[in-house]
Amino acid sequence: MGAVYALFAAWFFWSPKFEGLTYNDTKGKIHFWGMFIGVNCTFFPMHFLGLQGMPRRIPDYPDAFAGWNLVASAGSMISIIMSAYFITIICDKFERGLDASRDGWLKDEYIEAYGAWVDNSELSKNIEWSINSPPHFHAFNKLPIQG
Repeated sequence: MGAVYALFAAWFFWSPKFEGLTYNDTKGKIHFWGMFIGVNCTFFPMHFLGLQGMPRRIPDYPDAFAGWNLVASAGSMISIIMSAYFITIICDKFERGLDASRDGWLKDEYIEAYGAWVDNSELSKNIEWSINSPPHFHAFNKLPIQG
């Protein structure tokens, strides 16, 4: 699931840049926490089941393992629901998304939260955020040199 979290994080970070639309931050946070709870409810009980001696790769389990298997099944259902919710976030983005700015990470709420150690001048020097979103084809006439 670590790779899947990386894919979700990459999508939430880069999609405003290559699609030119912003997503709802609140829905993104709901998706993260829902997936976090669902994945941990799915895989964490498996540690306890293994310590209790539950065999793997068999079609039927003894009733002694039913409690933790129920927790793991509920966690997998939460993960499935959150995966469907991710699709609704994408649809909502295309229906109601606002135009992305050049640097979507220079929002007021991020500056207020991290203002003590964020240097705005350094953030705006990133080459990928220095042009419009989405970038036009052949945005640079020559290879840019960042100093």
